[in-house]
Amino acid sequence: MAKMKILQEDQSYTFRSYFELPYEADDILAEFNYSLIKTHLSLPQTKQEFQELPALKQRIEDILPFVSLSNETARRETLVSPILLEVIRYCHCQMRIEYPLAINNQLKGNLDYLLRLNNNFLVIEAKNDDLTRGFTQLAVELIALSQIQEKSILYGAVTIGNVWQFGKIDSSQQQITQDINLFKVPGDVDILVSSIIGILQEINN
Repeated sequence: MAKMKILQEDQSYTFRSYFELPYEADDILAEFNYSLIKTHLSLPQTKQEFQELPALKQRIEDILPFVSLSNETARRETLVSPILLEVIRYCHCQMRIEYPLAINNQLKGNLDYLLRLNNNFLVIEAKNDDLTRGFTQLAVELIALSQIQEKSILYGAVTIGNVWQFGKIDSSQQQITQDINLFKVPGDVDILVSSIIGILQEINN
């Protein structure tokens, strides 16, 4: 039986469209000739010492009882931005927010956060607390980003603020890897920051 085609050639799709499509991630990625595997992702880790991280973790723990995280702006301001700003402070990477990217009619939109150093690192905020659909959107954005990068390996993460999930694209193998591990904030802030900086600094794991 012929495989049903999900994407219509005469339609325009933004990155947000892939979050809203009612299909499984592997079926959507197959439209771009990519496969999806779910496994433990061995993330690079920096050996850098983070003297200020315990204070950041404590600040987040202190304010969480008093902040409602019922909307995306609250999660961004309270949980996502402080972690990314801490990454910048330690490794002096560049960060672009709402970075516009247009490859073609099926790959276009704004990237929530794009961090740049030796490697690029993409972060997107999942809508409606939906990590599953959020990862689908992340994977499509990694496919788009890989088309303007020389390196075949790129990393990204999807977050709902208090939970992060990593992904990796290998464009030479046309494969997306979804990490089965989830990192929680504030408990896993240290390993989360260490992994993002390790990726940006292109540390071999």
